Amino acid sequence: MRAASMRGLWKSETMEMSTINQLVAGLALSFAFGAMTFFSTVMTPLVFSKLPMKVAGPFIRQVFPWYYLTMGASLLIAIPALILGSGGRPTWDVWLAILVLGGFAFARQVLMPRINQARDAEMIGELGAARRFRGLHLASVVINGLQWFAVLALLI
Repeated sequence: MRAASMRGLWKSETMEMSTINQLVAGLALSFAFGAMTFFSTVMTPLVFSKLPMKVAGPFIRQVFPWYYLTMGASLLIAIPALILGSGGRPTWDVWLAILVLGGFAFARQVLMPRINQARDAEMIGELGAARRFRGLHLASVVINGLQWFAVLALLI
């Protein structure tokens, strides 16, 4: 095969891989966006409106670690695909996805245990615990909202 036709073949294969990587990234980010939307607008409100509080709180505590792991896993799939899809160069979308992934790790490993401790302290009547819980919970909601908008931006 001539060198010129070999270059054309390589370029075609590279273009196909780029398209596949963009598809993988798009699917992983779409999954994250849909799951985040469902969890915040359907799942959590339903749990707290349909279950007794003594059941709803402990149930949500069991769900959140899996939420963060699942969302993190979807970003771990999207990030390499974004990098490969951009020719191996980390672009703004790669850095934004890494930031979102970091937010999930921070929320799961740092914020969630503190929220749970504050809620436990509130339940036994510890002074200032309710205020601490509200502040930490608000921080988690704000972080999740910013992540939601970031994933949306990555999809657009």
